[in-house]
Amino acid sequence: MSDLLWDDVKCLFDPDINGTLPDVVVEGTTAEDWQALLDLVQSQGWQYAYSLSGEPMELASAADMLAAASADTTPVLRVWPIPEVLMIFRVYQAESIDFDVDLRELQGQERLDVLVAVLRLIGQRLGKSVLMSPQGSSGRPDLGFDVEAGRVVLMVEPTDPGPVIAEPTD
Repeated sequence: MSDLLWDDVKCLFDPDINGTLPDVVVEGTTAEDWQALLDLVQSQGWQYAYSLSGEPMELASAADMLAAASADTTPVLRVWPIPEVLMIFRVYQAESIDFDVDLRELQGQERLDVLVAVLRLIGQRLGKSVLMSPQGSSGRPDLGFDVEAGRVVLMVEPTDPGPVIAEPTD
């Protein structure tokens, strides 16, 4: 059974409400956690592409990626757990793993299950929470991998705005 059911969370995946690119973060990380993430990507056989300043490169070690990160340069790791779902990891600092997903690619139970599986794998590998918040809303996660529960859980009560009914005008 899925950690989350599409009908229960679909309003959280509405790009018009929550923005197209929600923020996903793992806080309190280290260079070793970044390396564990890179190892996970490779061990899962996920497709990936690494670039530095927009230039495609061979995948570097986490230490090299973090050393390359600066005000002018952000190493970027694009990961496709399945061909239709892209996750973009941006290497800003060792202390957090930040990435985006595109809500337009995450519609329906099958795609939700892909996201949940990736969040769970990352959280289990690192032993840390993986939190997803609406685009640009710092610190208010909608859902995430809960280390204690060992699964992805809702962190807000989703509200379905339902159809908008216009008031009649005279």
